[in-house]
Amino acid sequence: MSNKIWYLPGPFHQYKEDVKALAKEAGLRIIDASVTASRDGAAEDVPAVTIKEAPEVLLISGGNSSVDIDAFRAELESVGLIVESFAVQALARPEGDLGPVAGRLFQMFEAVNAGVQSLRNERDGEVEKVKALQKQVDDLLAKADKASQADAEAKEISDLKARLDGAKVTYRANASKESLQKQVDELPKA
Repeated sequence: MSNKIWYLPGPFHQYKEDVKALAKEAGLRIIDASVTASRDGAAEDVPAVTIKEAPEVLLISGGNSSVDIDAFRAELESVGLIVESFAVQALARPEGDLGPVAGRLFQMFEAVNAGVQSLRNERDGEVEKVKALQKQVDDLLAKADKASQADAEAKEISDLKARLDGAKVTYRANASKESLQKQVDELPKA
C-alpha cells in the first residue's frame, strides 16, 4: 500500500460507494478530512464518490394542510408521558384517547413490564429453591461431621480396648471412653 492519503470528509457511510473498498483498490489510505487540518501526503488522483440522497422530510405548514397538528401534538404528549412513566418504573396510561402510536407504545411497554415481572417471579422462586438446597447441604454437612466425630471416637475406644486386651486387663463391654482411658493410664509403663 502506498503512503498516499485520501482526505475524505466523514462520515463514510454517507457515500453511495464503498469508499474503503475504493481506497484499497487505488492503494490509498483514507483519513477523515473533517478531523484533521493537515493535507500532508495527499493523493492527487482519488476516486470520485457521490453522497447519498437525504430522506425527504414532510413539513407541515399552517392552515392549508389536512393534517391535524393538534392531534399530533396530543399524541406526542401522550408518548412523552408514557415514556417518562416507564422510565421511572411506574407505567401509567395517560388520560383520554391515546392515538395509534401512543396506544401501541403503551401496549408494548405493558408487555415488557409483564415479561420483567415474570422473570422476577421466576428468579424469586429459584432463590427459594437455592435456600432450601443450601439448608439441605448444611444439614448433610452437620450429619457428616457428627458421623466423622463418632467414627473417630469409636476408633479411639477400639484402640484403648486393644491396649487393655494386650495387657490382659478386663473391662466392661459398654465402658465409656473416659473409664477405658483411665484404665490405660493406670497400666504399668513398660
